[in-house]
Amino acid sequence: MADDARVICASSALQDGGKGVRFRMRDAGGEAPAFAVRFRGQVYAYINRCAHVPVELDWTDGDFFDYSKLYLICATHGAMYLPESGLCVQGPCPGKRLQSVPIEERDGQIFFLKEPHHV
Repeated sequence: MADDARVICASSALQDGGKGVRFRMRDAGGEAPAFAVRFRGQVYAYINRCAHVPVELDWTDGDFFDYSKLYLICATHGAMYLPESGLCVQGPCPGKRLQSVPIEERDGQIFFLKEPHHV
C-alpha cells in the first residue's frame, strides 16, 4: 500500500449495486468530488463528474446506480456508464469515460491511493 494512502470507508459500507460513498480529492482543477461503489464484488472509484457536462452524477447523496443496478447514471441527463470501466454506453456522450480514481481494498477498508496525474 502506498505511503500516501488514506481511508475512504470501511469495506462493509459498500454493498453490491448499493449506495456509493462520496469523498473529496485533488485534481488538476483543485479539490474535486469523487465516489466509490461496489459492483459484482469489486470496488471502483471515479471523480464525480459526468463526461458530457461537468455536473455530479448522483440522484441524491450516494445514489449512482440506475434502477437495474447495472449502470452508473447521471441524474441530470441520463448518461449511462459501465461501473467497471466508467465507459459511457448510452446517452449524450457515448465512448467517453468517467475519470477513474486509484483505490485499494484491504484489511476491511477502502483506501484512496494517490492523487491522479494529469497530462
